[in-house]
Amino acid sequence: MGFSEWLDRTITRVRTDGIEGLSKSSHELYKGLWRTFGWHVPRGTNIYEAEWDALIILDACRLDLLEAVVDDYEFLGSIERRTSVGSMSEEWMAKTFTDAYEPEIARTAHVTANVFSESELDDEAFLMLDEVWRDSWDDELGVVPPRPVTDRAITAGREHDPDRLIVHYMQPHHPFISPNHDLPTTVEADPFGRKNVQTAVDRLRQGAISYEAFWAAYEANLRYVLDDVGLLLDNLDAETVVITADHGDALGEWGIYDHPAGCLHPAVTDVPWAETTAIDTGEYEPTDRSTATDASVEDRLRQLGYVD
Repeated sequence: MGFSEWLDRTITRVRTDGIEGLSKSSHELYKGLWRTFGWHVPRGTNIYEAEWDALIILDACRLDLLEAVVDDYEFLGSIERRTSVGSMSEEWMAKTFTDAYEPEIARTAHVTANVFSESELDDEAFLMLDEVWRDSWDDELGVVPPRPVTDRAITAGREHDPDRLIVHYMQPHHPFISPNHDLPTTVEADPFGRKNVQTAVDRLRQGAISYEAFWAAYEANLRYVLDDVGLLLDNLDAETVVITADHGDALGEWGIYDHPAGCLHPAVTDVPWAETTAIDTGEYEPTDRSTATDASVEDRLRQLGYVD
């Protein structure tokens, strides 16, 4: 979006929503500046610089969030701090799967629920790329829940026996879908006749929900996916498994919310790194959970808060 378009949208928003419209546009500009200037700052260590057989990505998992539940999940063990190469999934993918690591990528089976694989991943570069979001997206939830990812990852491990396996869950990233806590995404019409998605992070930024309510739902979403990670670890053979995140999430630090591209705040760039192991007991058989959906990539990204 160019400056003139942003200005036109700001004028329309202010006329329609007053101060709230100005706030929305200011936040939009803020995120745009991060993308423009922060994206090009080198940071972090590529995942292929580490030794692992399976890498489990918990999308948008803050370091302190995983630390908060470590005592309840024996497989987490000790948690280290690492710096991600990106501050959002699109940036993380673009800076992770580069030509420099082409041989390693070619040996990698990649199972992902993240929609940015559409633009950032080349299926021919991998041993196998399974984009679970294409046929297991839940339109009602607005995201891919954990179980289809777990099922497909178990299948990938058993059928391909890859040297490297990446499993990219969408949780704990909002929308928060844990049965224990629910802060639903809301959809309204905006002044431009488009769907205006209000995520839980948007409402936190606007003061519509408390930090405590947000954190409780965020943690419940993490526990929801970690229960599935436990199932995966009992049905996968991998000597070294790393549980980490593509990026964290800002909850007001430096006035930042969510995880704009190019963001340099540690709340976004610092990610957990926990090592464990996995043994396939053979006790669980994956289920085909494919579902038909008419949602476009843009609609799915909008439900996740990436498209205004």
